[in-house]
Amino acid sequence: MQVKCNVLDRQFQMYQQEYEEAALRVLRSGWYVLGNEVAQFEEEFAAFTGRNFCVGLNSGLDALILSVRALGIGAGDEVIVQSNTYIATVLGITENGATPVFVEPDVYFNLDASKIEEAITARTKAIMVVHLYGQASNMEPIMEIAKRHQLPVIEDCAQSHGACFNGKITGSFGISGCFSFYPTKNLGAFGDAGAVVTDDKAFADKIRMMRNYGSRVRYYNEIEGVNSRLDELQAALLRVKLKHLPELNQERNILAARYTKGICNKNIQLPKLRSHADSIYHQYVIQCSQREALQTYLQENGIQTQIHYPIPPHLAECYKDWGIPKGAFPIAEQYANEVLSLPIYTGMTEDEQQYVIDKLNAFRR
Repeated sequence: MQVKCNVLDRQFQMYQQEYEEAALRVLRSGWYVLGNEVAQFEEEFAAFTGRNFCVGLNSGLDALILSVRALGIGAGDEVIVQSNTYIATVLGITENGATPVFVEPDVYFNLDASKIEEAITARTKAIMVVHLYGQASNMEPIMEIAKRHQLPVIEDCAQSHGACFNGKITGSFGISGCFSFYPTKNLGAFGDAGAVVTDDKAFADKIRMMRNYGSRVRYYNEIEGVNSRLDELQAALLRVKLKHLPELNQERNILAARYTKGICNKNIQLPKLRSHADSIYHQYVIQCSQREALQTYLQENGIQTQIHYPIPPHLAECYKDWGIPKGAFPIAEQYANEVLSLPIYTGMTEDEQQYVIDKLNAFRR
């Protein structure tokens, strides 16, 4: 049997008629950028996240970059961020000339709140929280620390569409919730797309200007901006998927529960779920000290897996000038050497998943 790490077209086929009707509606409208579909999606997604405002953008990376920029953070400033995140999180900081200050993750792969305060300096201007792999971070102590030190919180929600901490949805804690709608996400578009959600009208207005060349009115440029506009087609398709997101996330949870119940191998460590937090299981990430051998074994048996992520940001080639040595963040580096994402996707059959479980249980060092 062949089992891919992700299969996107099965989800499309589930709601094919709705997607095609939405696409044709846009194509026939004659309006393709920043029109009614974008406005409707922004309203609907703001309501989904419980926030007052949503600004559609062309990627999750732009959501991070523009959120940092809208707070006036730049050269000489520091932003606290976890050391085991995807490079996009860090690019959101460095693209503004600011410096990321890394803090190690906890056993749930998210920012360890107990280590934040020791990283705060006079130059710290924000805390960037990542809800990695779909599990909500430990937001209560993080927000308490942020309030005590009067620091804004930016949430990287690229993998956590619908996940909650203490019943409160991710993206609704900080000044800014930054979302990616890359096709593989639980709420994925059919191309690049992203958004910022917030309760701060002035902040939303600034992001709105930034995305459109720094203007509210065409050709009247109030600030330096960029071109980061969510297009009508992606917005219309996202509106379809947003209606079905709760059931899609529920399917992920069923798949994750089946993995958790079925995998029994002393060489494999299963993901932990924090009390008061939930996960939408954007990824189901196991750990194995013999990760390369396990991945090769699974590949030989027709099972595709991925590593999220093999190189922590402080060791990335693009940041080699920082001179951060290997071993500086041992927990992040251990995760980079041991994590492995199993196949999980909408429409995954029980037979496919049982095949993966059986092969995992048969693995020997």
